[in-house]
This record gives sequence, C-alpha cells and structure tokens, in this order.
Amino acid sequence: MAHRPRKRFGQNFLHDQGVIQRIIHAIHPQQGERIVEIGPGQGALTTQLLPFIGSMDAVELDRDLLEPLQEKCAPLGQLNLHAADALKFDYCQLCESAEQKLRIVGNLPYNISSPLLFHLMEQRHCIKDMHFMLQKEMVQRITAQPGNKHYGRLGIMLQYFCEAEMLFTVAPGAFFPPPKVDSAVFRLIPYQTLPLQAKDEALLSRVVSISFSQRRKTIRNNLKGLIDEQVLRELEIDPGLRPEQLELAQFVQLANWLYLN
Repeated sequence: MAHRPRKRFGQNFLHDQGVIQRIIHAIHPQQGERIVEIGPGQGALTTQLLPFIGSMDAVELDRDLLEPLQEKCAPLGQLNLHAADALKFDYCQLCESAEQKLRIVGNLPYNISSPLLFHLMEQRHCIKDMHFMLQKEMVQRITAQPGNKHYGRLGIMLQYFCEAEMLFTVAPGAFFPPPKVDSAVFRLIPYQTLPLQAKDEALLSRVVSISFSQRRKTIRNNLKGLIDEQVLRELEIDPGLRPEQLELAQFVQLANWLYLN
C-alpha cells in the first residue's frame, strides 16, 4: 500500500528527476564523505546519493517510511537510518573523528525549518556544508542582503554563522502533493573562523529582533530605551536608517557596545 504524505510531518515528496539531478550536482558527493540526509521520505535523494558514496546516514521521524526505505536502498549501499526527531538529533555523534565533518542535505519540512536551522547552527563545528530545499520565500529571507525587503533576523543570524547562497528555484509540480508555493535549493557553509565576533550571540539576536520589531520605523525609534541616538552617532550609525539598511557588522557593533556598557 502506497504511503500517503502526512500533513503533520510537512511531507511533500520530491519526484522530478531533473530537479533531483540538479540537487545531486550541487552537492557533488565524493567517496569517503559523511553525508547525512534529514527527512529522506521515500528516498528520492537517498537512492541517488548512496551509489556515489557507498554509505550514508538519514534521520527520519515517520517510522512507517523506515522499512520501505531500507529495502529500496539495500542494493545501493549502506544506509544508516536513525528513527529520530531532526530537531533534537545530535548530528556530531555521527563523526568518526574530531577531524571529520558532516555534509547535511535534505528537502526540509517547511513547518520546522527555522528551529531546525538554528539547532544545526549549535552543531556547526562538525558540519562542512548544508544543501537544503525550502519554500522560496524562506530561502530569500535566509540569503537576503541589506536593502532587500526579505532582509531580517533569520538571514542576519544565519549569515553571522555561515556563507549563504540560493542555488535555484523549484516549481510546485516537482512534488507530491504539490505545495502551494515555489521552493528553492540553497547552500550554507559554516565559517571555520567567524569573520565578525559578537561578544554575546544571544544579545546579538536580541538586538536584531528588537531592531526589526517595527520594520518601517527607524533604528533610532526601535532601539529607544536600549541605545540612545548619541551612541548611534558615536558608532557612526545613522539613527535615521531603517533596520533593513544596516549591515551585519553594524548589528554586531551595537550588540558589543551593549555588552560592554
């Protein structure tokens, strides 16, 4: 009996072979790499990746998918399936040495994407890169630069930790059932050494959140009571700018001033 996609798991199964091959090409899997797939589903990506590398790991929450996926992949290589919640999973445990880094891939469930990405940021020291598919608007937010209408807390915080790049978009018809929105494939590469260093990352996140609490207001108004206009001027930040006009470096500067004062 065919598996019916479950809304509660955010399941939209990829079936378009052209899209699948574009994703595999972007990942460019190599023998000996430790690849981990989040939410393999019915194995659209898994069955294409496994022959390249011989062995890989996959984290799947829906237990009904585990046995069929294991059977489908058995002739292709060794699939280590972990029946677990991707939001709670310890990815670094899969590294066989301190030097080994993971390559993480997946067509992510849209309903858990933000918390999952921040969960992965906490384990970025053991991750080489990530290739994911999400709804296009979310990817636009993740990769947006200052001045762009999609620029906000999500993109700023992820770009603090990683290089972020949108690779290509995917139409709804590539999935079953088709989602109501376009999707996009993107790449995140965690920095080995952070180019900008916040003295307190939680404080940086708070400053960014408060700055964007009212997007149409100026940074002067949104940060009132936290940082006054004179300090903004001393930091060479125009108080009349809107939050989407500030660079990541300026948000780090604001957070570090608060930390020290």
